[in-house]
Amino acid sequence: MRELLLPIIQMILSVLLVAAILLQQRGSGLGAAFGGGGDVFRTKRGVEKILHYATIGLAMLFFGNAILTVLLA
Repeated sequence: MRELLLPIIQMILSVLLVAAILLQQRGSGLGAAFGGGGDVFRTKRGVEKILHYATIGLAMLFFGNAILTVLLA
C-alpha cells in the first residue's frame, strides 16, 4: 500500500502545483525582457498573496515527497 500511496500523492501535488502556477497573474510578459514595459514595484495583496504562498508550499511538499519516494524505493 505504501508503494502506491507516495506516487499518488506525487501526482496530486503535481496537478495542484501546475494549477497554482497557471493561476498566477502574468505580469508584463516578454515585453520586459526586451526593454519594454514600465516596471513598477507593487506588493501582492489578497488572493494573489495567498496563491503565491500556496505555490511555494506546494513546491516544497512536491520536492519533499519526491525525495521521500526516492529514499524509500
